Amino acid sequence: MELRARITTAMKQAMREKAVDRLSTIRLINAAIKDRDIAVRAEGNDDGVADSEVLAILGKMVKQRRESAKTYEEGGRLDLAERELAEIVVIEEFLPKKLTDKETEDAVDAAVAEVGADSIRDMGRVMAVLKGKYTGQMDFGAVGPMVKARLSGS
Repeated sequence: MELRARITTAMKQAMREKAVDRLSTIRLINAAIKDRDIAVRAEGNDDGVADSEVLAILGKMVKQRRESAKTYEEGGRLDLAERELAEIVVIEEFLPKKLTDKETEDAVDAAVAEVGADSIRDMGRVMAVLKGKYTGQMDFGAVGPMVKARLSGS
Protein backbone atom coordinates (compact mmCIF):
# COMPACT_ATOMS: atom_id res chain seq x y z
CA MET A 1 0.00 0.00 0.00
CA GLU A 2 1.28 3.44 -0.84
CA LEU A 3 2.64 5.32 2.15
CA ARG A 4 0.18 8.21 1.91
CA ALA A 5 -2.74 5.79 1.78
CA ARG A 6 -1.42 4.00 4.88
CA ILE A 7 -1.18 7.32 6.72
CA THR A 8 -4.72 8.32 5.68
CA THR A 9 -6.09 4.93 6.73
CA ALA A 10 -4.35 5.21 10.09
CA MET A 11 -5.78 8.69 10.59
CA LYS A 12 -9.32 7.48 9.89
CA GLN A 13 -8.80 4.55 12.26
CA ALA A 14 -7.54 6.88 15.01
CA MET A 15 -10.63 9.07 14.52
CA ARG A 16 -12.93 6.05 14.85
CA GLU A 17 -11.11 4.86 17.97
CA LYS A 18 -11.01 8.39 19.41
CA ALA A 19 -7.26 8.00 20.00
CA VAL A 20 -6.57 11.70 20.49
CA ASP A 21 -2.77 11.58 20.90
CA ARG A 22 -2.31 9.20 17.97
CA LEU A 23 -4.59 11.31 15.78
CA SER A 24 -2.68 14.45 16.70
CA THR A 25 0.63 12.88 15.65
CA ILE A 26 -0.78 11.56 12.37
CA ARG A 27 -2.16 15.01 11.61
CA LEU A 28 1.32 16.45 12.20
CA ILE A 29 2.68 13.92 9.71
CA ASN A 30 0.06 14.92 7.14
CA ALA A 31 0.80 18.61 7.69
CA ALA A 32 4.54 18.07 7.14
CA ILE A 33 3.85 16.14 3.93
CA LYS A 34 1.44 18.80 2.65
CA ASP A 35 3.97 21.55 3.42
CA ARG A 36 6.54 19.72 1.31
CA ASP A 37 3.96 19.15 -1.45
CA ILE A 38 3.30 22.88 -1.59
CA ALA A 39 7.03 23.60 -1.75
CA VAL A 40 7.56 21.25 -4.71
CA ARG A 41 4.52 22.65 -6.52
CA ALA A 42 6.31 25.98 -6.59
CA GLU A 43 9.14 24.15 -8.38
CA GLY A 44 6.75 22.87 -11.03
CA ASN A 45 5.99 19.39 -9.67
CA ASP A 46 2.19 19.16 -9.43
CA ASP A 47 2.17 15.52 -8.31
CA GLY A 48 3.62 16.22 -4.87
CA VAL A 49 6.47 14.38 -3.25
CA ALA A 50 7.30 10.72 -3.81
CA ASP A 51 7.31 8.06 -1.11
CA SER A 52 11.08 8.37 -0.75
CA GLU A 53 10.65 12.04 0.17
CA VAL A 54 7.84 11.15 2.59
CA LEU A 55 10.22 8.67 4.25
CA ALA A 56 12.82 11.42 4.55
CA ILE A 57 10.21 13.70 6.16
CA LEU A 58 9.27 10.98 8.65
CA GLY A 59 12.92 10.32 9.45
CA LYS A 60 13.47 14.01 10.09
CA MET A 61 10.42 14.13 12.36
CA VAL A 62 11.75 11.21 14.42
CA LYS A 63 15.15 12.87 14.72
CA GLN A 64 13.57 16.17 15.85
CA ARG A 65 11.51 14.39 18.48
CA ARG A 66 14.50 12.45 19.82
CA GLU A 67 16.40 15.72 20.23
CA SER A 68 13.41 17.36 21.91
CA ALA A 69 12.91 14.41 24.26
CA LYS A 70 16.58 14.55 25.26
CA THR A 71 16.33 18.29 25.91
CA TYR A 72 13.16 17.84 27.97
CA GLU A 73 14.75 15.04 30.02
CA GLU A 74 17.78 17.22 30.74
CA GLY A 75 15.44 20.01 31.80
CA GLY A 76 13.48 17.76 34.12
CA ARG A 77 10.29 17.86 32.03
CA LEU A 78 9.68 14.11 31.87
CA ASP A 79 6.02 14.59 30.93
CA LEU A 80 6.98 16.41 27.74
CA ALA A 81 9.78 13.92 27.01
CA GLU A 82 7.28 11.04 27.28
CA ARG A 83 4.95 12.79 24.83
CA GLU A 84 7.79 13.18 22.31
CA LEU A 85 8.72 9.51 22.70
CA ALA A 86 5.08 8.48 22.20
CA GLU A 87 5.00 10.51 18.97
CA ILE A 88 8.15 8.72 17.79
CA VAL A 89 6.40 5.37 18.22
CA VAL A 90 3.50 6.52 16.01
CA ILE A 91 5.78 8.00 13.33
CA GLU A 92 7.98 4.90 13.22
CA GLU A 93 4.93 2.78 12.32
CA PHE A 94 5.15 4.25 8.83
CA LEU A 95 8.90 3.81 8.41
CA PRO A 96 10.35 0.61 6.98
CA LYS A 97 12.01 -1.90 9.30
CA LYS A 98 15.40 -0.76 10.55
CA LEU A 99 18.39 -2.67 9.21
CA THR A 100 20.43 -4.76 11.63
CA ASP A 101 24.10 -3.93 12.17
CA LYS A 102 25.12 -6.76 9.83
CA GLU A 103 22.65 -5.64 7.14
CA THR A 104 23.94 -2.06 7.47
CA GLU A 105 27.55 -3.22 7.03
CA ASP A 106 26.54 -5.26 3.97
CA ALA A 107 24.69 -2.24 2.53
CA VAL A 108 27.75 -0.02 3.05
CA ASP A 109 29.99 -2.61 1.37
CA ALA A 110 27.57 -2.90 -1.57
CA ALA A 111 27.37 0.89 -1.96
CA VAL A 112 31.17 1.22 -1.89
CA ALA A 113 31.42 -1.48 -4.56
CA GLU A 114 28.63 0.08 -6.66
CA VAL A 115 30.28 3.49 -6.69
CA GLY A 116 33.77 2.04 -7.03
CA ALA A 117 34.87 4.15 -4.08
CA ASP A 118 38.53 3.88 -3.16
CA SER A 119 39.19 6.98 -1.07
CA ILE A 120 37.53 9.29 1.42
CA ARG A 121 36.79 11.70 -1.46
CA ASP A 122 34.11 9.25 -2.65
CA MET A 123 32.23 9.36 0.66
CA GLY A 124 29.55 11.74 -0.65
CA ARG A 125 28.74 9.45 -3.57
CA VAL A 126 28.55 6.41 -1.28
CA MET A 127 26.25 8.25 1.14
CA ALA A 128 24.05 9.38 -1.77
CA VAL A 129 23.60 5.76 -2.87
CA LEU A 130 22.77 4.68 0.68
CA LYS A 131 20.27 7.51 1.17
CA GLY A 132 18.61 6.68 -2.14
CA LYS A 133 18.13 3.02 -1.24
CA TYR A 134 17.80 2.96 2.54
CA THR A 135 16.06 6.16 3.62
CA GLY A 136 14.24 5.46 6.85
CA GLN A 137 15.96 2.12 7.32
CA MET A 138 19.27 3.24 8.78
CA ASP A 139 20.63 6.00 10.99
CA PHE A 140 22.84 8.01 8.66
CA GLY A 141 24.48 9.74 11.62
CA ALA A 142 25.90 6.37 12.62
CA VAL A 143 26.52 5.19 9.06
CA GLY A 144 28.66 8.20 8.12
CA PRO A 145 31.56 7.25 10.43
CA MET A 146 31.21 3.62 9.28
CA VAL A 147 31.59 4.67 5.63
CA LYS A 148 34.49 6.96 6.55
CA ALA A 149 36.28 4.13 8.37
CA ARG A 150 35.63 1.74 5.48
CA LEU A 151 37.05 4.20 2.92
CA SER A 152 40.03 5.12 5.10
CA GLY A 153 40.91 1.45 5.55
CA SER A 154 40.68 0.64 1.80
